[in-house]
Amino acid sequence: MSDWKVFENRFKQYVLLERSLSPNTREAYLNDIGKLKAYSELFLGNTPAEAIQTKDLQAFSAWIAEMGFSASTQARVLSGVKAFYKFLLLEDSIKNNPADLLESPKLSRKLPVFLSVQEIDQMLGVIDRSTPEGERNLSMLETLYGCGLRVSELVNLKISDLHLEEDYIKVLGKGNKERLVPIGKVAKKLLNTYIHQVRSKIPVKKEAEDTVYLNRRGSKLSRVMVFYIIKDLAEKAGLKKVLSPHSLRHSFATHLVEGGADLRAVQEMLGHESITTTEIYTHLDRQYLRDNILSYHPRNKK
Repeated sequence: MSDWKVFENRFKQYVLLERSLSPNTREAYLNDIGKLKAYSELFLGNTPAEAIQTKDLQAFSAWIAEMGFSASTQARVLSGVKAFYKFLLLEDSIKNNPADLLESPKLSRKLPVFLSVQEIDQMLGVIDRSTPEGERNLSMLETLYGCGLRVSELVNLKISDLHLEEDYIKVLGKGNKERLVPIGKVAKKLLNTYIHQVRSKIPVKKEAEDTVYLNRRGSKLSRVMVFYIIKDLAEKAGLKKVLSPHSLRHSFATHLVEGGADLRAVQEMLGHESITTTEIYTHLDRQYLRDNILSYHPRNKK
């Protein structure tokens, strides 16, 4: 079995020699293969590139959608993966191309998995707060859940955008649109603890000086790393659901609406342009919906 690194290096040489590709496309293709490799390590037992099957690539496609990437980014990632396997076929490293039947994911209104408040508490309860990483992870997950952030918004959160005295943070969302998001007492307290007791002791890389959440080397965390942290904690907590950072954002919105929050307020918090987008986050359990209908419909009032 060949090593991923060998194929990555060969593919890198191939795209460098492919004159028709722009420098941005070449770099994107290499990053796309990095995502597939990370997926293989996380979910496929580090299956070698040449042993990946079509069903694995279809699952990978679903995973990048769950990670919250836009439709255009998903399409581009799959384009990079197809180019990679076309290359492996050209150099006779594989006999059949598993990416031949791979289609760009159809955008649907399928709901992501969400957690109950008890399940969130279970997951946060297994974090080891005696380590710097544990303190960071607790703050990170509380901020994700407490503010309903996208994973990209979390990893790009700036210290200069924290206004904790006023109980809000400034978030840079899709399309570089800024929004102000209230931050609750728990998330605020943990964020302060992380910044002053953990982050202050890390030798920070120059390009990450204003970034809130760092890895132990002082660089910005990647989306994939946040995904891995959540997956690991869910397993330790005994949760059987397949979770992603987006699951916490969905849980945030669901719990707000279940608690009686106005849908327009939730839309504002999530940074959705359209209220119809927010409506997919109102996946209330049937008992809650039934109770509300029976309680408020005029035919059921005494």
